[in-house]
Amino acid sequence: MNLQRLLVDRIEQRILVGVLAFLGIMVLVGWIAINEGGRMQAFERQYNARSVERGAALFTANCSICHAVDGRGSPRAPALNSPYLFGHDFLAENTSERAALEAELNAEGLTDARRDEINARLAELETERANLTAQMQTAVTLGYDPEAPSRLADLGWTSGLYNFVYTTLVHGRPTSGAYWPEPMAAWSQTAGGPLRDDQLQDLSNYILNWDKGDAWTIEDLLAVNQFPIVPGATAGEATEGSIGKDTEIAAIMEGLAGVTGDPQAGQAHYSDPVFACTSCHTVAAVAPLLEGTWTRVQEQRLQEAQFAGYTGEQYLAESIIHPTAYTAPGYQPVMPDYFGDRMDYQVLADIIEYLKTQDQPVS
Repeated sequence: MNLQRLLVDRIEQRILVGVLAFLGIMVLVGWIAINEGGRMQAFERQYNARSVERGAALFTANCSICHAVDGRGSPRAPALNSPYLFGHDFLAENTSERAALEAELNAEGLTDARRDEINARLAELETERANLTAQMQTAVTLGYDPEAPSRLADLGWTSGLYNFVYTTLVHGRPTSGAYWPEPMAAWSQTAGGPLRDDQLQDLSNYILNWDKGDAWTIEDLLAVNQFPIVPGATAGEATEGSIGKDTEIAAIMEGLAGVTGDPQAGQAHYSDPVFACTSCHTVAAVAPLLEGTWTRVQEQRLQEAQFAGYTGEQYLAESIIHPTAYTAPGYQPVMPDYFGDRMDYQVLADIIEYLKTQDQPVS
């Protein structure tokens, strides 16, 4: 028996089977084409999620010492987890409405009644703007300008945030040592750094993952510990009445002799973005943890030969004002050396008293 005749007996049937097969193939191809966009988007989301996870690990290992684990900056480097980097303008709606009203005010044929309405609203907007700016005062004190809220715009950068972050990682900022404690290194292997291109991409994706779009709040702004320094400025300029970063420890102890510290005020200073102590001392891999500080001083640090004759207060004062005099075992000397130019004796005494409350058994 002929096998072909068993499968499709007549030519008409063969044609029908061929047409149905062709239509089936076309339907399948069409279904794939229709769903390909969604499939690729899902694949891209998964890829980006994995990239961000890898970038998070790279950031913690390489960048958190200067930019802080939460990306909000420290006295060593500016915040990356910041509405300023992402160009969020808290005054945008106010500015837009004011511009529209001022344009209408200058238009011809405006009635006196409408003119009065516009002037009244402009006065309200001015008050609202002043109130918003007042809410940002802590950030303004640290160098933020509400009228210039975009890092890229301030730099005149036009090729996008990803390219800005990526190229900065590639080349570093070799001249930034003029206004930061030390220059930012080049991270790319092509520039002598340790990281591959794919790792730099992961780092860039992780940093950009901090963007909240229109959901940034003033609380986010106030959480920033350090804003960028204008090139040419000097980091840590001495403030009036400050101890002075070059003051000898004996003179510092004399200055502290007549000052009574307040631990509650010390806690506030410790968390103050001006000093940003929490940006390092909440991550054991970066600096000794706050908890148990006084116990470690008494039971470990003062037992070392170089601190013979020291009191715990003297050790803490030297650690804060002259951090390079001693580095705790297992850590790098990353603490800024200009706190003496940023605090007076009362602030130092307050912080020491606060650290003395951190008295816990050493594990």
